[in-house]
Amino acid sequence: MELFNLTIHQIKEKLEKKEIKAVEVLESTLKRIDDVEGEIGAYITLTKDMAYEKAKRINKKIENNRFIGLLGGIPMSIKDNIYTEGILTTCASKMLQDFIPTYSATVFEKLLKEDAVMLGKANMDEFGMGSSTETSFYKKTKNPWDTSKVPGGSSGGSASAVAAGEAFFSLGSDTGGSIRQPGAFCGVVGLKPTYGLVSRYGLVAVANSLDQIGPITKDVEDCALILNIISGHDSRDTTSDRRGKTDYLQALGGGVKGLKIGIAEQYFDENLDKPVEDALLEAIEIFGDLGAICEAVSLPHTKYAMAVYYIISQSEISINLSRFDGVKYRYKISNYKNTDELISNAGGEGFGEEVKKRIIMGTQWLSGSNYKNYYEKAVKIREFIKRDFSDAFAEYDIILAPVTATTAFDMGSGCNTPAEKHKTDGYTVAASLAGIPAISIPCGLHEGLPIGMQLMGKMFDESTLLRTAKAFEGSTDFNGRPDL
Repeated sequence: MELFNLTIHQIKEKLEKKEIKAVEVLESTLKRIDDVEGEIGAYITLTKDMAYEKAKRINKKIENNRFIGLLGGIPMSIKDNIYTEGILTTCASKMLQDFIPTYSATVFEKLLKEDAVMLGKANMDEFGMGSSTETSFYKKTKNPWDTSKVPGGSSGGSASAVAAGEAFFSLGSDTGGSIRQPGAFCGVVGLKPTYGLVSRYGLVAVANSLDQIGPITKDVEDCALILNIISGHDSRDTTSDRRGKTDYLQALGGGVKGLKIGIAEQYFDENLDKPVEDALLEAIEIFGDLGAICEAVSLPHTKYAMAVYYIISQSEISINLSRFDGVKYRYKISNYKNTDELISNAGGEGFGEEVKKRIIMGTQWLSGSNYKNYYEKAVKIREFIKRDFSDAFAEYDIILAPVTATTAFDMGSGCNTPAEKHKTDGYTVAASLAGIPAISIPCGLHEGLPIGMQLMGKMFDESTLLRTAKAFEGSTDFNGRPDL
């Protein structure tokens, strides 16, 4: 098997035994990028020189029997809305086409400290707004399983890179499903951690109360390893939780015997495609065979989640993106006569249509009587959604649900109507509103395209979530790679 197809833990073992060198791992991955990137389009920026320098340093460390970090020699990609000092960071927007940060996000610093090898910045929907990675200013990323299909979004570049062997892992960001949905479409593991578990310092803020950084990996063990590294308190992030560190790798081997899994009734609705439903029902049977207790559970306010999500997220978007005013973080323009025209023209020229639409909608939700009639009501209903999960987790350890209603859809087909948006985001936004951890893992294939299963857990109980995902993964064979 080619090195680029192996998992992080498999590569680590070979490096530790000195069967391979870090530069060999990098060269295998870069050759893969050369072979498929033109077709896939997972990256906005590649940092090959930086990667070679790091791999050579790691080689010397290994040769001299010096300590190397937990990710020594492992090539990675980073979503292009996460700050990387000295590396172009565009959020896939014309607005930031020349922006190079002067500091790095905490998560990036932690990965570099563990000797990960930086390959580049992954493509995404502009400012994380979209479900297909088609709103990027630079390119449209394709699904490695079928290049006529979308990879999902907004972290589609990250998921495609991992699925295609163009990176061993990637970091994405999840506001309403932007890690889990592309994870499902691309047949990889995508985790949205509990809000506050992973520092958001250095993540370009879109919706502060929802945004969360998380890993996209080839399997659950790799996911646990990356979470070990990026989690933990950060004094630079006021939303960062202060609880002590947890070793998520240690929790993986416990199995699910006696575990209570709630099957989310409202998620198995009329929008769910039959092949996806069948794969999930089979997964439930597998959990039963493994000794888990699977029962239906009701989350009655889920039906309001999409409306609540869009009102709250768009409101926060309108506030956060107001800083891109043509003055500090600017798209340079010359056709203005005064400050009002500068701000208006900068946004008009620098932002894409999807971003402008959400800014306008968010401004509307916060304007005049709409604030009370819509925004305040959305905030109140969000508390009911949180309470639904809290009540369910009083009885169940895990909640099982679909990630999306369908497999990956056709490039260019769009997801603009409420019904289409529900099929792509309707099953993921509630967990984001509640702040709970949720993971997408492969659970089947239909007509050559992956199907994802969503597992949701109690706040800060990623250990049980990952243990459950690992038990399923170890009893099935859905972690294949696309034939590119």
